[in-house]
Order: sequence, then structure tokens, then C-alpha cells
Amino acid sequence: MTNEQTAVKATYFSIIGNACLALIKGLAGFFGNSYALIADAIESTTDIFASFLVLFGIKYSNRPADKNHPYGHGRAEPLITFIVVGFLITSATIIAYESISNIRTPHDLPKPWTLLVLGGIIIWKEYSFRLVMRRSVETNSSSLKADAWHHRSDAITSIAAFVGISIALVLGKGYESADDWAALFASGFILFNAYLIFRPALGEIMDEHVYDDLIQKIRIVSDQVEGIIDTEKCFIRKAGMKYHVDLHAIVSATITVKEGHDLAHKLKDKLQKELPELEHVLIHVEPHK
Repeated sequence: MTNEQTAVKATYFSIIGNACLALIKGLAGFFGNSYALIADAIESTTDIFASFLVLFGIKYSNRPADKNHPYGHGRAEPLITFIVVGFLITSATIIAYESISNIRTPHDLPKPWTLLVLGGIIIWKEYSFRLVMRRSVETNSSSLKADAWHHRSDAITSIAAFVGISIALVLGKGYESADDWAALFASGFILFNAYLIFRPALGEIMDEHVYDDLIQKIRIVSDQVEGIIDTEKCFIRKAGMKYHVDLHAIVSATITVKEGHDLAHKLKDKLQKELPELEHVLIHVEPHK
């Protein structure tokens, strides 16, 4: 299975799961007198649209290079991640506003059975986070990583709701708004997660140097190619699920131009074979001093 197929499959998993949970949370929150659950439902609803965006980004970013996009379409993925972050911020703002409104408005205690619903949701969302995060690591997908963090933030908001409802039920009259305070806390956590998702995507767009481990692998593989004396500069850019590499390779100063050219191709082929995540590899030959 290709990286794209793996990422698409994980995204469909997120879409179906979030759609089911949004319905369950909404109904449980309405009939169980819990705004924390309704807030959870709002977040799951925005997650559905966010996951559709992730799906679009994955498919578009994996389109092959063309005349107008010689490096491919990979940069579409972090751009989609920015939009996903926008969804997170929007849902957090709505939840915070509605939480404050509900805190000011007298209402009944949540129903005890809502805790059972939340317990199941927490377990499912943590499982979803771990599965999608594992797929994001396998595929080097920043937008899939954002989708995974949606699951984790959803699990945290559900934990906050669980705590809030528990406090309201245990302490009784006068603490009806405890789950609303929990929802308000959850909105802050969602904003924090939005930053954690935004920061690496921004680094990807700005070609930030964060690939020391991959550079080390490239140098190790390069040393295995006969005729390559050493490597110097190595610059890496990430685009979608692939990496573009500019590498300076040191060769003997006495070989011909053709021999240097052939060595560069040999090194490129070796790197792409050993490190399939490398898309474009540009080798600059330097004479050994």
C-alpha cells in the first residue's frame, strides 16, 4: 500500500468516526442536559469538515509534477493544515462563547448516564489518535498529523466534560454549571493544540531546518558509494509526504567531468533506493582539495 493510500484510508476512518460521534454527542448532550457534550459535538462536526479538507489535501499534494509545478504539488498539504487550524480556532471560539453564556444561565444538572457515553467516547478518541498519528508518521503527512491531533483534542475535551459532569453530580445543586466550565477549559486546550499543529506546518512552508536525522542518514548512505569521498552542504525541503534534497558531494579532483557526472547519478540512485521518501535529489559535485 502506498503512502497516499495509507493516508487516505486513515482519513476516511476519521470522517466516519467523527460523523458517528457528532450524532451521539449531540443527542446525549441535548437529552442529558450537558453543554459540555454539546460542545464536544460541535468540535466533532467541525472535525468532519476538517477531515474532508485533509482528504482533499492528501490527494492534491500527491499529484505528479507538471510544467507549472516542477517540484510537484506537495506544498498544498501544509496550506490545508492552516485551514484545519482555522477550523479548530473557530470551534474553540464557539465553544468558549456558548460556555460563558450557559454559565450565566441557570439550568438543570446533567444526567448521570452521560458519564457512560463520555467514557466510551474517551476510549475511542484516544484509540483514533494513536492510529491516525501512527499513519501520519508512516506517511510523513503533516495534514494527517493535524487530523490525529483533532482526535487527541476531542479526547481531552471529553475528559474535561467527564470531570465537569462528575463534579456537578457529586456536589449537586449550585454546581450545575461545572460542565460548562469544563467546556470553557476544553476550548482553551483546543486553541493550544491549534498552535501545536500550526507551528510545524509553518516551518514546512518556510523551509525550516528540522531534518538533522534525515541528513545523517543521507551522509551514511553517501559514504557507501564508491568514489564519493565525503559530503558537505545538505539542504532539505519537505513537500507533502516527500523530501527534496540539495547535496554537495566531494569527489577526486583528477576525474573527468563525465566521471563526476556519472558518480552524481550513481549517488542519486543509491539515495532514492535506500531512502524512498526522497523525491528530488540534486547532487552538486565538489573537487577534493
